[in-house]
Amino acid sequence: MNIRLKKKENLNKRAIYLKYALFCVFFFLYFLEAHAQDSILVAKDLTEEKELKFQDFFFKALSEKSIGNYQKAIENLESCNQVLTNDVAVYFEFSKNYLLLNKTFIAKEYAKRALIKEPNNIWILKHLVKIHAKDRDLSDAIAIQQKVVAINRVDRTFLLELYLDNREYKKAISLMNDLEKENALPSSFQKIKDTLEKRKGKTVAKEKTDDVVALTAQFKANKSYTILKQILEESSNNVQLLLNYSDEGIALFPAQPFVYLVKGRALNNQKKYKKALLILQNGIDFVIEDTMEADFYIEMAASYKGLGDFLEEKKFIQKSNKIKS
Repeated sequence: MNIRLKKKENLNKRAIYLKYALFCVFFFLYFLEAHAQDSILVAKDLTEEKELKFQDFFFKALSEKSIGNYQKAIENLESCNQVLTNDVAVYFEFSKNYLLLNKTFIAKEYAKRALIKEPNNIWILKHLVKIHAKDRDLSDAIAIQQKVVAINRVDRTFLLELYLDNREYKKAISLMNDLEKENALPSSFQKIKDTLEKRKGKTVAKEKTDDVVALTAQFKANKSYTILKQILEESSNNVQLLLNYSDEGIALFPAQPFVYLVKGRALNNQKKYKKALLILQNGIDFVIEDTMEADFYIEMAASYKGLGDFLEEKKFIQKSNKIKS
């Protein structure tokens, strides 16, 4: 009799070990997915019995989702929600399944609930961008993607795609210029950039010329730094005019770093890299704002690149990125 009881006890123990082994496998599979898609942990601060129930329902939901049974996955998530309400991981999974069912309105609502608890969770933010993009709510998608980029600058390429898709070409060109300066613009976008700049040049050139003529007339009458800055900003494609007015700006306003930055950039465009570097090194001493300091470092990196000093180029790009991050 004792032997039978022992055997039965051993079988029960094996069953328990098998059950926990299966849970371990499910945990492993879930955390593989979590590593790729999100970083949300589940079922905290529960009693052991409730935790086992929660895990059972949660991993059933994952299993059903993996084979395309999204409605059954949602049913299991509803059971999770009865065991533990307001769990971020459950909300996130609800949102994913409703999106897969093309029920985007409900998918958004659950994503927003999750973000109330974890507003800077990058994976939920990316997921919400995907929902807005599917609904062609591109302005909302861009607003959320900008938050993603603030957390991780690597995601700027998708922001660029959204700008182009929403026909926000001015912002797209500006972002492409930034990426190009950092050697981070994918080659597939270079042709798009060239096309947009040509189109923009034809429509904007005349307006800018008229504006600059009016501003230069004002500057002759009133040597104001504000007017000078406008001239330099409106003349970004006229290298000679930039050099002339930045020279005058340095003479009249020697403590204004912007005029040094403009002159350095213009000299870099003329491939006069040594002169550009010297001007930029002189001007950076007057910089107060972090954003402008980052711009100086990018321009200095361009000078070093032109001089063939790629170690210094890399160093100054890193310094710029550190300020922007």
